[in-house]
Amino acid sequence: MDLLDFARGPALTFALAVFVLGIAWRLVHLWRRPRLSDLSTPREGAPTPLAGAGRAILRGMWPRKAFSGRTRHVTANGYVLHIGLALVFLGYAPHIAFVRRVTGLGWPALPDSLMYLAAAATFVALLLALAMRLTDPVRRKISGADDYLTWVIVLLPMFTGMAVLNEPSAAVLARDHVIYRGPLAVHLLTLELLLVWFPFGKLMHAVLFVFSRGATGVRFSHRGVDA
Repeated sequence: MDLLDFARGPALTFALAVFVLGIAWRLVHLWRRPRLSDLSTPREGAPTPLAGAGRAILRGMWPRKAFSGRTRHVTANGYVLHIGLALVFLGYAPHIAFVRRVTGLGWPALPDSLMYLAAAATFVALLLALAMRLTDPVRRKISGADDYLTWVIVLLPMFTGMAVLNEPSAAVLARDHVIYRGPLAVHLLTLELLLVWFPFGKLMHAVLFVFSRGATGVRFSHRGVDA
């Protein structure tokens, strides 16, 4: 068993198990936390809890006008970063083939040229996000080891993925064997590191934001407040 066999076998199994069980553990822990019942009467015309939660989740996708002038650069960079990551992972043909091997699910791939553009934009957005964190006194003050470690763990799969990108995706998929086994193994291991870290670091916000915003929306809508 070489490094690629290890990355494709035991390491991948371990990473997926930690990823799934870790997320489940976090969600069960939140669900079991004690909560006080709201015994007050809802304001007249208040939406249902589900409607209030859904509105707050969607409303949180963009900043309010009162803050948009000062936060538009951070907001725009955040959109580029998140959309770029989604496109690179979900739209690149070899990535889709990897997901199909693991889960049996698949979908049409996007053109390689679009993937290269998305990868470049994501790299720039990652660097800008770090620069904003380091140069802004407030962000630098509230940043901890988790923030910087998470940044590195997100960067590593992007960086190692570019190292194995040397031909069109159609040629990669047409071949029945891997030429550069070492670099591909390192790339896969960095992805597995991300999966292991996901439930325990700041990356978990990709799951928790739905529940936190939804809970805020339920409370606010119950009291007749626009979330």
